[in-house]
Amino acid sequence: MINELQTFITVCRHGTFAAAGERIGLTQSAVSSQIKRLEDSLGFALFDRTGRSATLNAAGETTLARAEEICALYAKLGDLPDDAANRGLLRIGAIASAQPTLVARALSRLRKSLPLLRVHVSPGVSMRLMDDLDAGSIDAAVIIRPPFGLLPDLSWQPLVQEPYVLIVPADVPGKDWRMLLQQQPFLRYDRASFGGRMVERFLRREGLQVNDSVEVDEIPALIHLAAKGLGVGLVPLVEAHLPLPPGVRTLSLGEHTFHREVGLLQRKPRAGSPVVAQLAQCLEEAARSVVTIKSLKAD
Repeated sequence: MINELQTFITVCRHGTFAAAGERIGLTQSAVSSQIKRLEDSLGFALFDRTGRSATLNAAGETTLARAEEICALYAKLGDLPDDAANRGLLRIGAIASAQPTLVARALSRLRKSLPLLRVHVSPGVSMRLMDDLDAGSIDAAVIIRPPFGLLPDLSWQPLVQEPYVLIVPADVPGKDWRMLLQQQPFLRYDRASFGGRMVERFLRREGLQVNDSVEVDEIPALIHLAAKGLGVGLVPLVEAHLPLPPGVRTLSLGEHTFHREVGLLQRKPRAGSPVVAQLAQCLEEAARSVVTIKSLKAD
């Protein structure tokens, strides 16, 4: 019921079901369903509904204050006392591409200062890791920046910017990325992912029609499909996937280049969460030492 309470709070703060949905990445109907489940569970209505509008009623106002207290207490369940933090468990969620690079370097630093701390790293796509953080099953998440607003109790710390390029089979000639995108089979970064949504927005913004061939969520898969000559694709240059295989080349998007931002999502720092604060510092230091592949130059 925590998710429903948090959605209820967001609706109250942003005024409408639609605005709340945009804030937390849900459709208006999904927000409405969560509110209905909460009302059914409580046994009374929280809003007075007239046509398409909904106004918080007296019972809703009372419930709002209590919901904020409950969510605040829930957020503190994962806090460790200061003297237990060094021996506790830190639960991190991280997208696959950040685990062997950014996260590994950060954990190397963290373990030097907290050698008795146990760490569990959960893999997953960005949206799922956001849900895990919201549910309290992880303490922080290294993910792609969400394409929508964040809940008020969450904070975002940017770490690295990864530029998108066009990947092209090495034996396919041409340097005009627009022409190649429209003439060659298109290897699409899954539209359900945050990174894939960025690609879709770019194509729409540039007015480009592509010939969809294969759609997949894994960047390495897209790169190897291109290396096998199956098409072209728009992917971010990610440290973990460099250098690229010999069967693929890259084309810069020039002034049209867009970026994927990877960062740390956590609940707003509190005095009782020193380990997550130390992780954030270690990640910031690790981001400064991101390996620059100088030998890789997009045409």
